[in-house]
Amino acid sequence: MKACSLLTKVLLLLAMSGCASYEKFRQVTEELEMPARIFRADFNQTWTAVIQVMKKYDIAQQNQEAGFIKTRWMDNTLEVNFTDSFGSSDAVKAARFKLVVNVVKGFRASTEVAKVTVYKRQLVEQDFLQGWKEVPTDGNMEQTLLYRIERLIENDNKLKEIDKAREKQQLQSF
Repeated sequence: MKACSLLTKVLLLLAMSGCASYEKFRQVTEELEMPARIFRADFNQTWTAVIQVMKKYDIAQQNQEAGFIKTRWMDNTLEVNFTDSFGSSDAVKAARFKLVVNVVKGFRASTEVAKVTVYKRQLVEQDFLQGWKEVPTDGNMEQTLLYRIERLIENDNKLKEIDKAREKQQLQSF
């Protein structure tokens, strides 16, 4: 009887820990959705646009074959304190972030497309006793980067259309 009771307790403990890990996983997937966008452009055109947008940041690693860019840790204490100055929380002692951008080649029907995903890891330090804590981002920077990439690709496509029209006009006038 004691063995059955012990077995029941162990199974109950395992079941409870399994549910807890599922809840944590569910929370992570719902809250940490990484901003991504699919562009109607080939991989090389998208990669060039991403590089142009990321020139502003301190790039630690860049690999076109793997399709990723990673930045070094950058200080953004002033921005975090400014955006939270109207909130109820206290100012942070220090804040820093790192960006990871992935570019993946794909196909939609027979057209080549590229998917760009931007992940921002934000750390804040309230005081020297607590140390660094990871906090979720508001997603503004990620959406801004995707918007800038989109604008560069659209401008590049419009320039290509103008060049084709000009070339066609020159061939007709020749």
